[in-house]
Amino acid sequence: MNISDIPFGITEWPGVERTGHPGQTGMAWWQTRQFGAVRVRMVEYSAGYLADHWCSKGHILLCLDGQLDTELADGRTFVLTPGVSYQVADHAEAHRSSTRLGAKLFIVD
Repeated sequence: MNISDIPFGITEWPGVERTGHPGQTGMAWWQTRQFGAVRVRMVEYSAGYLADHWCSKGHILLCLDGQLDTELADGRTFVLTPGVSYQVADHAEAHRSSTRLGAKLFIVD
């Protein structure tokens, strides 16, 4: 990720449009801002959410609320709770997310 040519600014997240993205089960609601090549999102997953795909995109992800379970294609699993983050590079390790309880995340990719 190269962060350049972005002037200082603020984002008032309550005013950013929410878009729905169904998973294999459950729903994700994204609030998205694009700053050049950098995408910044606030994402809320419903209880019972399971991603409908394995993701190979790089992210920096911070759990703000709830619990997010992340599974890697090699079988390893990680649990994110509020204040816990993960980072992964593009095409480094395929991963997918799920949550039994619901979760709110801040994601940069």
